[in-house]
Amino acid sequence: MTTFERDAKTLELPWPFTGREDELELIRRSLTAGHHGIVVTGPEGCGKTRLATEAVRGGDRARAAGTPETRHIPFAAFTHLLPETVSLHRAVQLLSGVRLLLIDDAQLLDDASAALVHQLAVHGRTRLIVVAADGAAVPGAVSRLWTGELLPRLALEPLPREDTEQLLATAVGGPVEPLTLNRLLHLSRGDLRLLRDLVDAVRERGLLTRDRDTDAWAWRGPVPMAPAIRDRAAEALDRPHREERTTLERLAFSEPLPLHMDGLDLHVLEGLETDDLIRIDDDGAVRLSHPLHGPVLRAAAGRLRARRLARTPDQQEAALAAEAAELTARIEHTDVRALPAPAGEWPVREGAPLPAGYAAARARYSRLRGELREAAAWAREGLRHAPGDATCRTELALAAAQSGDTATVEGIVAGAVLADGGTAVGGAAGVRRTPSAEGAGAGGATLAGEGRSGDGAGGMRRGAPSGVAAGAAGASVAGEMPSGEGAGGAAVAGEALADVRAGDAGAVDARAALSGEVAVWLAVVRGDVEGAILEAFEGAGTYALYDAVRLGAPEKVAGLLPAGGVFARHADALARSDGPGLDRAAEALEEQGFLLFAAEAHAQAVRAHRDPHAARTSRTRAVALARRCQGARTPALAGLVLGELTARQRQIVTLAAAGLSNRQIAERLTLSIRTVGNHLYSAYARLGASDRAALPWLMEPPTAQPA
Repeated sequence: MTTFERDAKTLELPWPFTGREDELELIRRSLTAGHHGIVVTGPEGCGKTRLATEAVRGGDRARAAGTPETRHIPFAAFTHLLPETVSLHRAVQLLSGVRLLLIDDAQLLDDASAALVHQLAVHGRTRLIVVAADGAAVPGAVSRLWTGELLPRLALEPLPREDTEQLLATAVGGPVEPLTLNRLLHLSRGDLRLLRDLVDAVRERGLLTRDRDTDAWAWRGPVPMAPAIRDRAAEALDRPHREERTTLERLAFSEPLPLHMDGLDLHVLEGLETDDLIRIDDDGAVRLSHPLHGPVLRAAAGRLRARRLARTPDQQEAALAAEAAELTARIEHTDVRALPAPAGEWPVREGAPLPAGYAAARARYSRLRGELREAAAWAREGLRHAPGDATCRTELALAAAQSGDTATVEGIVAGAVLADGGTAVGGAAGVRRTPSAEGAGAGGATLAGEGRSGDGAGGMRRGAPSGVAAGAAGASVAGEMPSGEGAGGAAVAGEALADVRAGDAGAVDARAALSGEVAVWLAVVRGDVEGAILEAFEGAGTYALYDAVRLGAPEKVAGLLPAGGVFARHADALARSDGPGLDRAAEALEEQGFLLFAAEAHAQAVRAHRDPHAARTSRTRAVALARRCQGARTPALAGLVLGELTARQRQIVTLAAAGLSNRQIAERLTLSIRTVGNHLYSAYARLGASDRAALPWLMEPPTAQPA
């Protein structure tokens, strides 16, 4: 039975083909009348072969491929298509009758096969799809296909993050938690075959589990040493010299921090650098070249060796503190461009506790960059081990609110009020103290992980919900209460949540529970933008004031934002309805890493422009940036509506944005497929969209899922 299961696994179909629609169409056009084919190049594992295969699926074609073992054998790649002994001239004659020829791994072709491919391209009777990997020496006859302009070249990039995320979700049967997605992308470096090997190994070992807060798939812990994974790292594991293996292990156990070359053998480093196993930066810091090698080397080391080589806790704490300080400083200087921060990713990957202070700083940095799902994930990671941390609750609430997730924000606010056990209720903010809240100390504290002693470390059982998910402020309290208090606690939590949802400011004040920023965005998700603007005006600090600009009221904070800064320039342009000025502010915001703010500025420019062409350009830029902001739903982005379309165009675009194909739309509306296509083409031109992938961002925001 075991053998049957393993054999059955080898028959699994490949992962679904995702993305690459434009590239797929380009290849198909290269095979139409008047064209002789195309060359597809790109990094190893980026999906070149799969793309070419999809492009010719169902058609009549022959196939050939180069291999390392046969590079010295003439015409080795074409032995199944040619007689045993044949001249180049005769080979060209025989294969000229083939209508379509797909040549894979062309960088591995023997010289005779490469010459044959070149001659077939010269003669032009056979259409060719030639696939070659970057980073390897390509036979001159192959490279001259595109340098000599015999065939066009498609340089394939790694699959974009959004498409890879969709691919993984389809493959594993649900969304992948953001920090797990980052880890998989980091380890695979765009190699889809390695990505599949990793996912298969993690699933087989039972390491891919559902996250209790989001129901997304999450992976914590070491990289499993499955055979496919070990093969991928064989170059590092099987070094012929012991000194090289020892150096690689020292580097592996120093991660996430580098070692300095001064403490290592220079001769050994030279050999490892020649084989591209290490990289040395300008400061002399040495790191492993491939992110997979470190985890595999650590997994292969014995327990005693691992204990001797591993970094001490105080070294890890110092690295976390330094990263958190750097993140905070960058935020204060309004510069949130991408910043490597490996020390914080390390405990998350290994399943170790992450200090709440670091988690909150990382969440804030991600949120300001527009990475809302990542921000929520970092905040949850902090709450996992410190469920009562107010800064992590605040960041989770803000990420959820700017994703349009009302239920989660309300649950966090209600839970935070209860967690204070009456401190926030009836405090300085002037909120009403209710009889239920008087006795809610234990229930509220348990909700936020600050329950009575005896309820477990931190007042919450390990892995239990922290009260941050939608509805947690009500139902989950009862299950976490000390014996005999569950029903009362649930009722108290439900009453607090009801007060929040009712918008009873006398009952629940978000500023008392969490922060002024949460009050702003709680009002936004409840549809009270005017109230949110007032809250923003009352806020302290640059980012709280800037919320008024994002919400469309720059006059409220005129002169209060740092003079000459990008936020002040955005406010000034918006106050003057200066479309070009808003676009310039958006470009400056994007340059400094504020992708969501840049998308909002471009969206505001759409309404300010008097030139329809400029408005469409701004809309296109806003849509492109918004797509990178992980589900952002803010008032400014809600302005990316269907606007100028006819009623029929709006109807068709709405169905296309919902995922229906042209044929399905035609059947539903009793139209021809050609008519549907024409309407979509006209809609794209008016909206400034390039394809249907952008359409959901041009629609009114749908009901948001939890962040």
